[in-house]
Amino acid sequence: MIALTLTEISEIVGGELHSTPTTLSATDTVSGLVDTDSRLIRPGDIFVAKPGEVTDGHNFVGTALAAGAALALTERVVDEDIAQIVVADVVVAIADLARAVVARVRAAGDLKVVGITGSNGKTTTKNMLNAILSAQAETVAPRASFNNHVGAPLTILRTTYDTRFLIIEMGASHVGDIARLVSIAKPDVGIVLKVGLAHAGEFGGVERTVLAKSEMVTELTPSDVAILNADDYRVMGMAEKTVARVRTFAMDTDQATFGARGVESTRTGTDFVLHTESGAEYPVHLRILGEHHVYNALAALSAADALGIALEDAIAALGTLARAERWRMEVLGGRDDVTIINDAYNASPDSMAAAIRTLAQITPRDRRTVAVLGVMTELGEIAGDEYDRIALQLVRLNISQLVVVGQAARRLHITAINEGSWDGESVYCEEADAAFEYLSTAIRPGDTVLVKSSNSAGLRLLGDRLGEFFTC
Repeated sequence: MIALTLTEISEIVGGELHSTPTTLSATDTVSGLVDTDSRLIRPGDIFVAKPGEVTDGHNFVGTALAAGAALALTERVVDEDIAQIVVADVVVAIADLARAVVARVRAAGDLKVVGITGSNGKTTTKNMLNAILSAQAETVAPRASFNNHVGAPLTILRTTYDTRFLIIEMGASHVGDIARLVSIAKPDVGIVLKVGLAHAGEFGGVERTVLAKSEMVTELTPSDVAILNADDYRVMGMAEKTVARVRTFAMDTDQATFGARGVESTRTGTDFVLHTESGAEYPVHLRILGEHHVYNALAALSAADALGIALEDAIAALGTLARAERWRMEVLGGRDDVTIINDAYNASPDSMAAAIRTLAQITPRDRRTVAVLGVMTELGEIAGDEYDRIALQLVRLNISQLVVVGQAARRLHITAINEGSWDGESVYCEEADAAFEYLSTAIRPGDTVLVKSSNSAGLRLLGDRLGEFFTC
């Protein structure tokens, strides 16, 4: 974070400073990182004592102090010998602090901010863009999936006066969430990847999802750039809701600013030819598996181009990215030519369908495909229909073996059996341990295995076990 005195921080967050003769005082400055996790605190950092559903951050102020924290943001005075700024709501406070920090850095230099949202692909696009921009200048991007009302401000607070690029991943659970994040970061470039069925149940329907995601572009100015997915009509409808300059990306179309042709997916990566509206073409190689990640690459390349990065440099940087993210299309295994694709960090109907298509596309015709699937959460009343749709896709793509794990996903197993003339090709396991016992003997040499589910199912750990089991 930029250096600020405790008085400045207190004024920004509307808090009351409590210090002692042995702690920092009002005129002292802090410039460390800001975090809600006491385990990540290092000397000079600021600890945010956030109350939670399971535990209360105020209980860990002492732990943060022992780790070297210089200041604590709290909602009540804690009996620890550390300077404390007491506020009514620490989550609001870090948002206010982030807004002030990004404004000061922008005013002092040439900071450019990129916001990314969409039902799928945010983290992968963020990682792709980070690979491109960090090769050019100091870049701040979220760790993991820090994209909510807490994670995004914490990311912003890592910005310093040396930061040239700031990437903010913006997720939402409710209408208004992205608008709040946009009001803090004020992106110069806003990317909307896709409006899908992820969290549709939580939002109350796909149209409410559209409303929430459109908040990314509605507050952009005429000098800003909105980057939209031309293959998603819901996203393209947002072009009418922004005064920003609109750029588009799409597959196989001459109507988009950036498009992709000749997409080829194998077990070693994804290749395509990038073509621009000017007619220029560039070969692109991704080490990341899956045709659906081409969309993410197009969005990242479009943003880089809008920021003045040479496409040749951006494409070269993309080629260095070994994986999308931990547990996202992560390639494991290798023994007996068995490939394990661990993509079980999250799952929506769209992302599951895309992963299954990738499984079919990258597997040689003479080899078997194995899909290990678990629950897709937060779908609400549309869950049954979406499981049926995925089951039909599995049958139509002639997936060799289906293993469904967990009671919440059992409908997928039943529908797959009903849709196809399968005799043992679909297996149901109540728990991940049972699935591992089955798969450790059922997987054959040369098989390609996809493990896909929402995070809550824990199948990412099953994917890791299978990857380790089949490691050379």
